[in-house]
Amino acid sequence: MLAPAVPEITEENLHESIDARTESLLSLRELGPPDLVHLLRQSIRNPLKQSGVYHHVTGVDASSSASLAAYINTLTYKEHGPSATSKIVEGVFCCYNAFSRLDMRVHVSIPGTVESYCVDERGEKRKASEDLWLETYLCSVLRSYSYADDGSGDTIRKIMGVRRFNPVTNTEAEHRFLFAAEQLFFRGWQLGSDSVVQVPTNVSNHLTTGLLKYLETTGRYASGINLFEKLRTQSIEVSSLLAKVQFMGSEEVAGVKVLYESLQQTPMDYVMLDTQAEFLMKKARKADTPEQRTDRLTMAMGCADRSTVAAPSEFGTWARLAQVYVAMEDWENALTTLNSCPMFTYQDKDAPMMPEPKEVHLPILPETRLDEIDSEPESRFSEQVDPSILGLRAAAYRGTFKQAYSILTEMTSKIGWDQLLKIRSTVFVMEDEYRTEKHEATQGTHKRTPSTDGLRGTPDPTANGEDKEEDEGEDGDEEEGKAKAKEVENTNGDENGVERPSNTIDPKSLKGDQETSNDDESSKLNTKRLCERWLDSLFMVLYEDLRVYTIWRTQMAQYRAQQMQYKKSAEEWEILGTLAERLQHFDEAVEAYRACLSLRFSPKSLAGVLRVYERSKSTRETVASVIRLVTWQYRWYSEFSPELLHTIRTLIEDEGAVKVRSIIQATSLPQNVLDLTHHYAALCANFRSSGTEG
Repeated sequence: MLAPAVPEITEENLHESIDARTESLLSLRELGPPDLVHLLRQSIRNPLKQSGVYHHVTGVDASSSASLAAYINTLTYKEHGPSATSKIVEGVFCCYNAFSRLDMRVHVSIPGTVESYCVDERGEKRKASEDLWLETYLCSVLRSYSYADDGSGDTIRKIMGVRRFNPVTNTEAEHRFLFAAEQLFFRGWQLGSDSVVQVPTNVSNHLTTGLLKYLETTGRYASGINLFEKLRTQSIEVSSLLAKVQFMGSEEVAGVKVLYESLQQTPMDYVMLDTQAEFLMKKARKADTPEQRTDRLTMAMGCADRSTVAAPSEFGTWARLAQVYVAMEDWENALTTLNSCPMFTYQDKDAPMMPEPKEVHLPILPETRLDEIDSEPESRFSEQVDPSILGLRAAAYRGTFKQAYSILTEMTSKIGWDQLLKIRSTVFVMEDEYRTEKHEATQGTHKRTPSTDGLRGTPDPTANGEDKEEDEGEDGDEEEGKAKAKEVENTNGDENGVERPSNTIDPKSLKGDQETSNDDESSKLNTKRLCERWLDSLFMVLYEDLRVYTIWRTQMAQYRAQQMQYKKSAEEWEILGTLAERLQHFDEAVEAYRACLSLRFSPKSLAGVLRVYERSKSTRETVASVIRLVTWQYRWYSEFSPELLHTIRTLIEDEGAVKVRSIIQATSLPQNVLDLTHHYAALCANFRSSGTEG
């Protein structure tokens, strides 16, 4: 495939980028930052004049020092020519090994020698061994998938000047990748996990996430099944991964059988139970009759409920149970379960922390030239944006908060905001209720009841949600209420053998007087619990989103009624599109995305429209969108996007490679642009994907 252009970031002081990388090693928590390539330039006319330039890269073969040195050599070839004013005399390639927490480095002198070594977190040099290179290679492949862009451009814009390559382009490279994954599989937990997983395990970590992502992208399910069947002989918990790949490859009967047999041996494996629940929910969506759908959702609820017992501190188990309740339209239980979700602080991917550069050069390959894309940066930075839509907090949600918000918006889209508030007041103790009951409880000991004693926390909303015990769920509340009620009874009664003071009032004598007035209120409050502070915040953020969305739709309706044009800048249309999509109003989202694209090119808007084209099976529109997104990716030094490759592979499976290639070729765009997408289609042929035969 055509290699992307090489961005160059010039240092203020020689080697300061390498020094900054060394200093940051101690703070790395995930897979590590993209690889760093540092080059030393020397003026041809004045050999004493040197400058340091660098860029970042992912997907380069890091299986040995020779392969990394070869990458540096390819950069020196580009410099030759009569017009060259400088030459590269030295290069350093830095690639992070997240298993051993070492930075593997290859130092190339041109012409001269190649030296390989590694640097630990203290900045000390160590010898690089074969085992360390195997670990480094696997980390490099996982990073390229984890740090790849999904087509929207969000990832590309986070770090400046990153070249992104596809690390696995054929079956030979796949064998090497899967061999390394097999050798290091049971050490995968050392790499950490996604931010929605509290405790990394053998089957929930960055290694397994990367493997599943690779198999889904390329469709090489048979290779994945072979790998996980071998690993399953060493640990039964691998059955959950095996079943997931079998479900991906439409081998549903085999997947169900694997889960059934494995759960006989480990009935409380929460990942297997969650996999079952996810599968049953998908089958429920495809059910032929309402009865069939209800039966499948009931079974899914049983699996999801059991997984919360098996892993009560994991967010995913509670979120799955909440999703099942939403599908069953059991809104009260959905909201109660959502409130029980343990929330984690989002841990973003490791990013390079570099000093301020002296100069930045971002070249453009002639092959990626396309007028509508080239004009994007200039117009983008001159646009005005309404502050009221710029500061929507939900747009910044990540990890567990993003998923919880998605569940809340799904409920809102189905039942409406007003109904959601009614259910909220039914499920949770509202502040005025709490204050009233708290006031009554402080009037005297004769006012104490199990319901007031069972309520924990403080009426101050600023402190709501801080009590760690609230994560234990409703069962914990009820048990504590009963315990405190018993304590009251033992203190005031005769059972404990202690003589009751003469001035106390017998609770039994008050029962008749207060039965009518307090029993209804007490029993009502006893079934409620306090809303977690984070969920309370989500309701406020949801209100902000809905307010802005309603104003936008109302204004648009008014302008249309008056046959006037509703004007917004491209950036504003893009934000409104993401807002509508976040609130699960997909038709309105596409309307906003298209309005944005009519003003200027936007990868985020085009990616949003592409999702709709894929769902509606609009082949020609899908191809046209993919061509432009692939070109934009190449323009910003990325030849690899797993999501775009997956889209093309799915098109080829549905329509056949010949038809897809014909549609690409029939598009009225420059041939150099079409060739970039043809490269993606050629990858599917390399992997012998379905639809590429003949």
